[in-house]
Order: sequence, then structure tokens, then C-alpha cells
Amino acid sequence: MQFPSFIAKRIRHNEAGSFSATVSRIGVASIAIGIAVGIIAFAVLLGFKQTIQQKIFLFGAHINVNAFSQGNTYEEAPLPIKNPVSDALPTIPEIQRWQAVAHKSGILKTPEEIKGVILKGVGKDYDWQTLRKSLIEGKLIERKDSSSIKYGYSSEILISRKIATQLRLKTGDEVIMYSLQNPPRPRKLIVNGIYETEMEEFDNNLIIGDIGLVQRLNGWGPDSVGTYEIYLKDFQNLDVVTNKLRRTLPPGIYLQKVTSIFPQIFDWLILLDRNTAVFLTLILFVACFNMISILLVMIMERTPLIGLLKTLGSPNRQIRMVFFRVGLYLVRQGIIIGNIVGLSLCWLQYQFKLIPLDPVNYYMDTVPIVFDWPIFLMVNVVTIVIAALILLIPTLIITRIQPIKALLFKK
Repeated sequence: MQFPSFIAKRIRHNEAGSFSATVSRIGVASIAIGIAVGIIAFAVLLGFKQTIQQKIFLFGAHINVNAFSQGNTYEEAPLPIKNPVSDALPTIPEIQRWQAVAHKSGILKTPEEIKGVILKGVGKDYDWQTLRKSLIEGKLIERKDSSSIKYGYSSEILISRKIATQLRLKTGDEVIMYSLQNPPRPRKLIVNGIYETEMEEFDNNLIIGDIGLVQRLNGWGPDSVGTYEIYLKDFQNLDVVTNKLRRTLPPGIYLQKVTSIFPQIFDWLILLDRNTAVFLTLILFVACFNMISILLVMIMERTPLIGLLKTLGSPNRQIRMVFFRVGLYLVRQGIIIGNIVGLSLCWLQYQFKLIPLDPVNYYMDTVPIVFDWPIFLMVNVVTIVIAALILLIPTLIITRIQPIKALLFKK
């Protein structure tokens, strides 16, 4: 066994009952708290970001392509299915999929209540996988062949639970929708399912129906849609793909990024990132300060030992390595305990949803947890590296200790 390791082991075993033993436990606790807080903070932060982005992407694609229109914000100008942008989509490898939709503003009317809504018409290319998780009652719309439908479109719709509560509707009920145009065109629709996203931007007024209905109300043919919704393989490539698509835009067509459509939500997520970084920095600073203090106490308590080692010919570097190893041992203990505590608390929240949230303010009813193992590994590695560098600072005092004075030192 190497000499520094041997002495460091003896120091650790002989410190029981001493003052340094108490401060050592404080140091281990500070490192453990720092690691546990770091793991929990990243698990919750990533959970918030992932959950909110998934809810936004239910009805808001990464990139929307529209034709310029005038007047009502919710009324779209017809966009030809075949256009320079649609021709360019298959050539961009960062794009995962795209789908054509159309929107129409209207009023839902029951015998007792009325409610302003936005009908989002979807077609055969619509991906129901994400929305399926938010469906709480009924079933999704079954897109049928237009030849088998009386009016060329399906009358089935999906509404939010908030709209269903306001209009006192349930699955299977019929409701009249009046489109906002002159003259208004009433259509009898059937509630096929009820969804809930807990995001007011969608739950307040958005219903899902057949794109054929919107085309019929607007007097469009089957070769015209309102919006192209584009989804990427990696959201981080949003700006790259946007720049590529802008080069293909003809006059009269524009595109919007989801970060521009919902700026307040993405600004909030950026603020969460900054707050988490500041919070973790403060925790790590306190933990490192405690480690410096603890190692200084241990050095002062063992000043006679340092003097004896110097008298026997041990160089400063070797003695510094003894206390450096003692400090690393405390860091290792803190990291092990911190990982156990942090991961255990995350698992409990993930399994049992112990901490609830107000959906009105947070867009979800419980604190979300995401287990991102590379991030957790980074927290451990960064803590070890910074702690190791910090531990070198108090050991510098050993070079200033003189052997004669150290042997006469009394605690």
C-alpha cells in the first residue's frame, strides 16, 4: 500500500470521537445534500420542460407554414397542397414528419349554453399518438373514406373537458356549430371523445374535427389546406430547419416557429434553466467552502503528525497527498449518500405522485420527473472535479508548517 494511502486510512480510522469527526460528518452531509439537490433539480427541470413541450406539440407543431391572410386571426387563406415548401420537405433530413390541417372559428350551441371555439380540421396524415395520451373519455375520430360519408366529411369531433363541462356535454351527444362567416353555416356534430391537456391555450376553445368539414365551410377543394405542421427529429435543430425552409418560401407563404407562437411559455422555460443554474451554483459553493473548512480543521488537529512526518523526511507533496486523500474519501462518501437520497426521492415522486401542482399555473397536476442518466453522471463528475481542485487549496498550508514548531504544537 502506498504511504499516503496508508496514513490517510489511519487518520480516518483514528478520528472517531474527535472534533474533526464531527466536522467530517458535516462535510459529508453538505456534499450529499449538494448531489441530491442537483439530481432532483435536473430531474424536475427536465420533467417540466419535457411535459410542457409535449403538451404544446399536441396542437402546435415545431414549424407552421401558412398563406398570408387578412382579417380574422383564426381564419386561414387556402394553401395549395402542392407548393415549393411541400416539395422541399422530403429533402431535409432533420424533418421527422409533416401534416396538413385547417382551422375555422365558430360557436358551439346547446339548448342552454353557447361557447366560442376554434375547429381544427385534421386529415388522414394526422398523428394521433401524442393526443391519445390526453384522451380521458370516448375515442379518437375515425377518418373514413369520403365516398362513404353523406356530406363528404365526418361529423365526429373531440372537445376538451373544460368545454364539455361548460356546455354540459358528454360523449355521444350532438351539438350545433355555427361557423363565423356571412351567412353562418350551422353543422350538427357528434362528440366522439373528450381530451384534457391542462393548458388553457388549448382547453379553453380548441376542438378537433375533420379537415373535410373546414374545406366545405370555406368553399375550398380537397387540394387546399390551411396550415402545414412540421415536426423535427430533434427540437434543437429548429433554427437550422427554419433557415432552410425560408430559402424555399414563395411570395404569399410564411412560416412560424413554435417559440414565436408561444413566446411566454418558452421564456418561462429559459428562466427555469437560469434559476436552476444559480441555485446549484450556490449549493456547490457552500459544499466546497465546507470541505475547505473541514480539511483545515483536520490539518490543525494533526499538526504534530505533520511535524513528525517532515522530521522523518517526508516531502511536502507527500504529506499534502495524505490529507488530499482524506478529503476525497469524504467527498466519495457524500456522493454515494447523495445519489441514494436523490434518486430515491425522484423514484418516489415518479411512482406515487406525492407532490401535487396547480394545473392552472403549472400546466400539470403533479411534479414531473425525468431520469436523464447522462445528466446525473455529469452532476457527479463535475462535483468530483471541483471538489478535488478545491481540496488542493487548504493543503497548501502544510508547506508553511515548520517541523520544530509542529512537534511542540498543543491542541
